Amino acid sequence: MSFEGKSVLVTGGSRGIGKAISLRFAGQGARRIAVSYLRNDKAAEQTADEIRKLGAEAVLLRGNLGDPDKTKALLGEAGPLDVIVSNAATGVIRPFQELDEKHWDWTLNANARALFTIAREAAPTMPAGSSIVAISSLGADRVLDNYMLVGVSKATLEALVRYLAVELAPQDIRVNAVSAGLVETGALDYFPNREEMLRFYRERTPAGRLVEPEDVAEAVCFLASPAAAMVRGQTLVVDGGYSNLA
Repeated sequence: MSFEGKSVLVTGGSRGIGKAISLRFAGQGARRIAVSYLRNDKAAEQTADEIRKLGAEAVLLRGNLGDPDKTKALLGEAGPLDVIVSNAATGVIRPFQELDEKHWDWTLNANARALFTIAREAAPTMPAGSSIVAISSLGADRVLDNYMLVGVSKATLEALVRYLAVELAPQDIRVNAVSAGLVETGALDYFPNREEMLRFYRERTPAGRLVEPEDVAEAVCFLASPAAAMVRGQTLVVDGGYSNLA
């Protein structure tokens, strides 16, 4: 796969899965990688340096791309885009009885509405053949402990991907998602049962190991490439076979 001369935006692209995606596009010849992030300037600068070493221009966008008031200005800095990867995610990891409406609004807005806002703003300037890829998780259609709000937000995200795939098809903009299995990143630190989860997934995954950020990055690049020209509105599961088991 080659993304020679392409301009790519990766939201939440400075750490974890997002960083792996950013670096993979840079390594595949992308001309420009725009990395959005919220707070960690040090991690963002480090990722930008690694992008530049791979020969791509790095653009750092500090701010919440899910905020409609900020999205237009931030995307203006990114310039016209060939690929958008909606990776940034957050959420409240608590049981149902400990959740309230504030938690609902924060999680759904960050994980689902953000893609709606970004696509609405960016799509008019994206050329034919462009691609949007969203990052989902197995909790979109499976019930996981303490994951209610994030799971609901990811299910919403996948539904949005299907609708956008149809709505943007006349512009030849493809929209798909990657649903990743458990990936050992800093995001797991918010789970009270982190070590138990890691042990369980390692033992249960048929592939014999956890999903790595680079595995997700490879799937994203495939969906963003011309090789996936007729893949539209789909969610590609990358979990080492975990979800095949009863």
